Parts: sequence; structure tokens; C-alpha cells
Amino acid sequence: MKKQLIALDLDGTLLYDWATLKKETETYLKSLKEEGHTLVIATGRPYRSAIGFYDQLELNTPLINYNGGLITWRDNPDFNEVNITVDYDAVLDIFKNNAEYIDNAFCEVKDDIYLWRESEEIQDLLHYFNGATLQVGPFEETLPADQGTNGFIVVAKHGKGHLIEEYVRRHYPDKVLARNWGDDYQFIIELYTPLTNKGNAISHVAKELGFDHENIIAFGDGHNDIEMLQTAGTGIAMQHSHPELKAVADIISPYDNESNAIEYHLKQMLKK
Repeated sequence: MKKQLIALDLDGTLLYDWATLKKETETYLKSLKEEGHTLVIATGRPYRSAIGFYDQLELNTPLINYNGGLITWRDNPDFNEVNITVDYDAVLDIFKNNAEYIDNAFCEVKDDIYLWRESEEIQDLLHYFNGATLQVGPFEETLPADQGTNGFIVVAKHGKGHLIEEYVRRHYPDKVLARNWGDDYQFIIELYTPLTNKGNAISHVAKELGFDHENIIAFGDGHNDIEMLQTAGTGIAMQHSHPELKAVADIISPYDNESNAIEYHLKQMLKK
């Protein structure tokens, strides 16, 4: 079998839980690297929250963050960083005209965090570590006016998230998209650009690394993994995946991230 580019989502896919990459998974994936396969992390997380797992796997490949909004390659100075942002004016307008529906919100510019107001409830979303800076206050006072944001996360008031989504659809068609995180996080709305998706990101990385799409295997579980699985030669959705992801997957795993789904499928596929 030809060497494969293996694209890995983190939360709900590669990681056992929010903070843990199982040792047996780490060992197996490192063995695939030794066999000549290439591993790439593709996550919605910021760089600061993914680089630890990148280092744990001893990767030297591009790292995809913000669902493709930021692509870096730390150890390759010749790599042209990809940095796709939501327009500054759009961020301020969407926030200002929906403030009555918003409990809290924060924006991210690479690894810097701009938070509307301090609250205990939002701390787990911030990933405030690994050297990140945090500024708190009105966005028009804290956000750099000369650049957009990689991420814009809105914590909506109960039952009001759909009003924010509707505002974005009505006022920013083809410019800004709104994604509801769903399930236990239906109150969280993520704003991003139409160009920002893991499919575009993995295509860019595959071209850089010299892989054809048929030699990409991608694993994911969320709505934000749809384009990546569509782009891959083989797209594999975890057992617990979002229904819309299952609809586009080539394989729906009978296993999940807690039961070694990645190892199971790669051992089956790479044997061939």
C-alpha cells in the first residue's frame, strides 16, 4: 500500500478525553511514522492547545488550527503560513447588534485572547495557557483594528443562539458563517469564514507534502470535520459522530475515541 497522509481531529477522535492521548495510541501512531506514513493534526483548537499533542507524537508536519483558519509548520521556515480571519468590522457589528442575546464572547488572534468580560463559566473554553495573552474589555478597545480574528466564539443566552445565527445569515451571506456546537453546547456559536474549513486545509497540506487525495485517510467526529472527510480518499467517522458527518463518511466506525477506533481502522486498512 502507498504511504498515507493520516489526518486526525483531536477532541472526540484522537484524544481519549479533553486532555489525554492514550499511550497505546501514541505508540501505535509513532510506529506508523517509522513505516513512512505521515500524520497531521487538524483541529478547531488554537495552536497553544494542540501543540502539546503534536510534540507528544513527535510530529514534524504542518499543524492545522481553528478548523483551517491557521496552518503553521514550526520547524520549517520555508513554509508559508496560512492565516484566514473573520473581518474586524464584521466581528464588531455582529457583536454590537446582538449584545442583548449574548452572555459572553471572545475572539482569538493566533494565540492571543480577547475576552468581553471575566466569568468563571467561560474559563474552560479559553485554553488560557502556553504563553497566551489575555485582554479583557470591549472589543472595540482591545481588538487590533488592523487585522481580523481567527476565532470568534459567542456564548448565547438561553434560547437566543438562533437569533445570532439568523443575523449572520441575513447580513453576512458568503462572508461569515455561524456554527452552533450542538448537543450540550447549543448555546455556543462559532463564527468563521467560508474559506475556513479542514477540507481546504488538508488539501493545502497534502499539496505541500506531495500526497494525492486518494492517499489521505481522515478521522473525525464533528460537524467541523465534514469537509475534511469529503476531501480524503477515505473518511472515517467515529461511532458517536454528528449525523451530518456520518452522512458523508466512507466508513462509520463501530468504535469511538475511548475504544481505540483509530488503531482498529488503520490496522485494517494498512494491512492491505
